[in-house]
Amino acid sequence: MSAHTPKALYRDEGIVLRTQKLGEADRIVTVLTRRTGKVRAVAKGVRRTKSKFGARLEPFTHVDLQLYTGRNLDIVSQVESIRSYGQEIVADYPAYTAGTAVLETADRLTAEEKEPSLRMFLLVVGALRTLGERTHQPGLVLDAFLLRAMSVAGWEPALGECARCGEAGPHRHFSVPAGGTVCPACRPTGSAMPSPVTIELMEALLTGDWARADASQGINRRESSGLVAAMLQWHLERGLRSLPLVDRSDARPTVLRPAEPLVVGTGA
Repeated sequence: MSAHTPKALYRDEGIVLRTQKLGEADRIVTVLTRRTGKVRAVAKGVRRTKSKFGARLEPFTHVDLQLYTGRNLDIVSQVESIRSYGQEIVADYPAYTAGTAVLETADRLTAEEKEPSLRMFLLVVGALRTLGERTHQPGLVLDAFLLRAMSVAGWEPALGECARCGEAGPHRHFSVPAGGTVCPACRPTGSAMPSPVTIELMEALLTGDWARADASQGINRRESSGLVAAMLQWHLERGLRSLPLVDRSDARPTVLRPAEPLVVGTGA
């Protein structure tokens, strides 16, 4: 078998991003996998009540898959559940709306199928786990994910230096088309002038400084969310359907509470 011949059968783990109906009983599942990248595959018969793995192929589920390579779409032959994040996420509306935006963003940023992106896969798993465990406010988790996902895609915003000339900051103006903060000499017409604290929050979310992010105020969270969403939609060239639906009622300082015990299915 040559190096260019696809394997007839392969195994991978992944996160189910979305599903769509196919025919009377089948479903097309879009999965972001650890090794293969984004895969679209047919799960045959999963919409029948007797399907043994239909419930395992739902969005927010981390699965172990065995697939056959198909001409247009691959075919799922086996699936085991590693962990389903859906129960914890769906039970909390802000977490659910944030999680839906995470899945849609991952789908959009991995436009090329079967192009491996381990960093994106790990970001999605980390975001869903954090949303399920309620360790940080969902809006902050989403914005941290979006900033890091843009970084993986090559669009990391300039937050400490001028996006155009590289002059060290901090700079007061922010330009979405330019790619972040801009110095007075490079500032395009129509640049925003966010609070310096908002830029610090964005830096904290990008670098994982959760102590600083959790202590942030609602006004800075809202301003940060607006800038992050504007940057993402600028790069994607069309909006995310899920982003306007995100519940931002959590834009207040975090009061940490113990994570509820998680019941993890074995997939048996």
